[in-house]
Parts: sequence; C-alpha cells; structure tokens
Amino acid sequence: MKKQLVVLVLPFLLTGCADKQHFEEAVLAEMEKEKDIKDYKIDPAHMAKCVADTTYINMPGLFAFDPTRMQAYRNYTKMLTLTKLEDPKKALEELRKEFGSPQELAKAHTNYTESIMNCYTAIMHEEDAEEKPAKEQG
Repeated sequence: MKKQLVVLVLPFLLTGCADKQHFEEAVLAEMEKEKDIKDYKIDPAHMAKCVADTTYINMPGLFAFDPTRMQAYRNYTKMLTLTKLEDPKKALEELRKEFGSPQELAKAHTNYTESIMNCYTAIMHEEDAEEKPAKEQG
C-alpha cells in the first residue's frame, strides 16, 4: 500500500518541484537584468531567492505541492516571461483567464513587485548590519 501511495504521489512532487524551479529561474533572469541590482552591487541570486521566497508567502495554495500553488508557480512564471513569448497579447489574455480575472492578475503582479521592494530593503539592511561591525572594529 505504501509503495502504491509513493507511486501515485511522486509525479505530483516532481511536477511541483519543476514548476517551482521554473519560477525561481524566471525570477533570477529578471534580477540579472535589473539595473538597480547592478548599481547597488547586490548578488542577483541572493535577490532572486529573497524575491521568490517573499512572493511565495502571498501565492494561492496552502503548501508547496498544493495543486493551486503549482498552478500559481506556472502562472507567475508565464507572467514574468510574457515579453519573451511569441504572442504576448494573446498570452496576457490567457493569463487573465488563468488567474481568474484581470484583478487577480494585477494582485499577482503587485505581490511580485512588493516582494522586490521588500527584498531591496531587507538586503540593504543586511549589508548595513555587516558594514557597521566592520567599521567599529576598524
């Protein structure tokens, strides 16, 4: 019985991991393009991890492998890669449907944008905290 359960659950876990990884890769690609990250000398990977983790908090779904959360990973990834798609206008219409409404798409975009702003603040505070003891010792 346990083996059957593992066989039934494994595809969902693998799909969920892939969806989450694609989202994280899309966030990293966006962070690598951000001018402010380069100007402030922030590691894009560190910023991407922060943004992804912060965005997860307000995504639909209760846990990482919840089907609703897995769909959210796909939707957010599509949202971030919209300009790279063959027909962005058509993809935008599809996203509005996949998110449930234009308002829900706007909420998702706001969630992502707020996550970026929160991460800038958090990372800048981290750097300030690291520099302060160095100055006190020097």
